[in-house]
Amino acid sequence: MSAVVQNHKAALPHALLLTFGLAATVGTALGFEHIGGYIPCALCLIERLPYYYGIPVAGLAAVSAALGGPVWLTRGLLLLTALMMLVGAGLGVYHAGAEWGFWEGPSTCATSAQGVTQNAGDLLGDLDAKMPPSCTEASLRVLGLSFAGWNVIASLLFAGIAFAGVRAIKN
Repeated sequence: MSAVVQNHKAALPHALLLTFGLAATVGTALGFEHIGGYIPCALCLIERLPYYYGIPVAGLAAVSAALGGPVWLTRGLLLLTALMMLVGAGLGVYHAGAEWGFWEGPSTCATSAQGVTQNAGDLLGDLDAKMPPSCTEASLRVLGLSFAGWNVIASLLFAGIAFAGVRAIKN
C-alpha cells in the first residue's frame, strides 16, 4: 500500500467518529423529545440542522477515506463538516445567550408551552392554536448548562475532530 493511501486512511477514524458521534448526539436529542417528553423550541430545531446535514457529509468522508478516494475530496468533506459544526456552535451560543438573558431571543419564539388536547374532534384546531416552548427558557439544565449550552460543547468537539482528520491526511 502506498504512503499516500495509508496517510489518506489516517482520516478514517476521524470521519467514522464524526458520523457516529453526530448521529448519537441528534439521536439523544430526539430521545429527550420522544421518550423524555421535552418539546423543542424553534431554536432547538434549527440547532439540529448542522447535525442532519453533517451526518451524511461525514459519512461520505469516511467512505472516501476507506476506499482511497481523492485526498481533496476527503479533506473537503471533513472541512465542510467542521464548518457545519462551527455554525452549530454559533447557533448554540446564540440560543444559550438568549436563555441567560444576555440578548433577546428571536421574536418568532413562543412565550409559553401548552399541551395538545385529548379530544380528537378538536385536534386540528388545537394544533393550530398551540405554541412551542419559549426559546428563552431552558427546559432542563445539567451541570448548569442547558441543551443549547451542551450543543456548543458538542459542536466544538466535533469541529475539532473534523479538523484533526484534515490534519491527519498527509500528501
